[in-house]
Amino acid sequence: MTASPATRTPGLRRFLTERPPRPERCELCAVPVDADHRHLVDTEKRALVCACAACALLMQQPGAAAGRFRTVPARYLTDPGHRLDESAWEALQIPVGVAFLFRNAALDRLVALYPSPAGATESELEPATWTAALGDSPLAGLLEPDVEALLLRRTDGRFECHLVPIDICYELVGRMRLLWQGFDGGAEARAALDAFFADVSRRARPVDERVRS
Repeated sequence: MTASPATRTPGLRRFLTERPPRPERCELCAVPVDADHRHLVDTEKRALVCACAACALLMQQPGAAAGRFRTVPARYLTDPGHRLDESAWEALQIPVGVAFLFRNAALDRLVALYPSPAGATESELEPATWTAALGDSPLAGLLEPDVEALLLRRTDGRFECHLVPIDICYELVGRMRLLWQGFDGGAEARAALDAFFADVSRRARPVDERVRS
């Protein structure tokens, strides 16, 4: 016999009642953080860590936590004077239209990752390949190991390259994994990708302005 609402036990009501989501917390000091909180890179575990403003500031100091945690910067840069082309893209051996490249300091190697339905697919890059494709741009020299990436996109014969915080790259990977449908990702995933790059382009500051400042 089905129980009426009046006779349901408190234990049953506990599972039937929608609970508010638990607030995110700083993974170092456990204080609650808001939705646009900062992130750290745990260089030992190769993982992102949520951080409050105070802990993010602390980990920017030289020698903090023996260098294990590094604060992800908030800068977005682009280089209007540098143009990727098909030959550079082929040299990077990126089989899809979007990838991000970063330098892993602990492993002392260059890494390329790109979104896929299964998550982030990773491959190593030869230094000569990196130099041939991106060495003409100051973005490659400005890139901070572990915490920043060069975000690349090829679409309809156009190429984009931005220096971005690495956490947004993993955000993109998660979004594509969630939305991906069929062979080519589907309309919803493509729309989300367009919106993501439009936001990156809006935030990005030309690198020559940074050099002059």
